[in-house]
Amino acid sequence: MSDDVPNHPALLPAGLRDLLPPEAETEAASVEALMEVFAAHGYQRVKPPLLEFEDSLLAGSGAAVAEQTFRLMDPESQRMMGLRADTTPQVARIATTRLVQAPRPLRLSYAGQCLRVRGSQLAPDRQVAQAGIELIGCDNPAADAEIVLVGAEALAAVGLTRTSFDLTLPTLVPMLLDDAGVLGQERTALARALDRKDAASVERNAGRLAPTLTELLLAAGPADRALLALAAAPLPPAGRDLADRLAAAVAAVRARAPTLRLTIDPVEFRGFRYETGVSVTIYAPGRHEELGRGGRYVCGEAEPATGLTLFPDAVLRTVPPRAARQRLYVPQGADQDEAARMRRLGYATIAGLGAERDPIAEARRLECSHILRNGTAVPISSGA
Repeated sequence: MSDDVPNHPALLPAGLRDLLPPEAETEAASVEALMEVFAAHGYQRVKPPLLEFEDSLLAGSGAAVAEQTFRLMDPESQRMMGLRADTTPQVARIATTRLVQAPRPLRLSYAGQCLRVRGSQLAPDRQVAQAGIELIGCDNPAADAEIVLVGAEALAAVGLTRTSFDLTLPTLVPMLLDDAGVLGQERTALARALDRKDAASVERNAGRLAPTLTELLLAAGPADRALLALAAAPLPPAGRDLADRLAAAVAAVRARAPTLRLTIDPVEFRGFRYETGVSVTIYAPGRHEELGRGGRYVCGEAEPATGLTLFPDAVLRTVPPRAARQRLYVPQGADQDEAARMRRLGYATIAGLGAERDPIAEARRLECSHILRNGTAVPISSGA
């Protein structure tokens, strides 16, 4: 396009889009359904601001998303501000400041929009909806299991009952590489090979770690097989603690949800860079898009925490389409008590704002499926 040709008013920057009817209403209803499940499990809702001062927004776990954070100058304070790219660091700030005296474990939930500097090939959107929970002040397998169980229940509430929870230990591979003294280009090549699940390259680059890493790489899949591989692997003490913790978390999940599909990828270490222990990514069978992600991290200076972030946009692309609310045309002068009754029955009532010679034609023009006649919702297709 030539520089002197104005952009069309509907043109938006890459990675940003308008959400139109009925999708916007569907998204809002789905987010509230997720939040209702969170609330039923004792997660209290907080609402951090979109913008914060840069030094507080990017402190602690927020440093992990610094490269994805938009920055701008606050014209009032003349200080740099950041637009959140992820909500968890903000909730961590609230927990360690405003709610520092609140009883632990502290359960908080949130829902809102985030903006990122760039999308990815698989997830090109730069404005991302999030709905999540944070469990702060508890460090045991029951807490690791709780975020999985609550997440599964929340997804079921919006119609997603067939989900797969992929459990990972993001710190295990770096721990093994550190223990073996793998550094520099050799470490970079090995990390790339593990990321690509390239067993031949792992065998070629891992040196004495090759048997262990290859076995763990090939064990990725159903939880039982991966746990057996981890139990048999020659891990350093800290790695053994991680593997045992993962096994205990799986047992805790299965005690309450024995049919929930759990997989394990022992050598996966991508994700939010602040994760420090048992982590999880949620998928729907047959789809590569992440429905949610979370795991253990450090809140503030040293407080243990774990959490889960669901991505409502991805969830809505996966669930069966929701039927739009039926629109009922209410001609001017109709009984408003009857109109109110119809709203309670689930109709969206579209009030006529003037006397119409042909109410049925007006109802069709306004894309209504029904018209109110004598206290009854009459389908337009019947001729009313």
